[in-house]
Amino acid sequence: MFNVVAHYGTKPGVIDQVLELLGAMAEATRKEPGNISYDFYRGVQDTTQIVILQSYHDADDFNRHRESQHFLELGATKIIPRLASRHVSTYTTEVIPNEVP
Repeated sequence: MFNVVAHYGTKPGVIDQVLELLGAMAEATRKEPGNISYDFYRGVQDTTQIVILQSYHDADDFNRHRESQHFLELGATKIIPRLASRHVSTYTTEVIPNEVP
């Protein structure tokens, strides 16, 4: 499994707009064949911060997501310009075989 953790810091006064756009992004992304999950969370201590957790079957599925029409229309042109900071990290989930008794 290919996992993505994105940390967004929003510009002043746009958090509600970004959260609404992320709702639309999540809905569209969850319909992608290679997507396993897409969830986002608003910070408690700093309410301008957002964390997005995504999982895909593999890196190719994530790359297809970044080329999708909804990512280009919502993410690239509407969400990212409203951010003061953005950091994206990727991780793989290692398969550990079950121990045989």
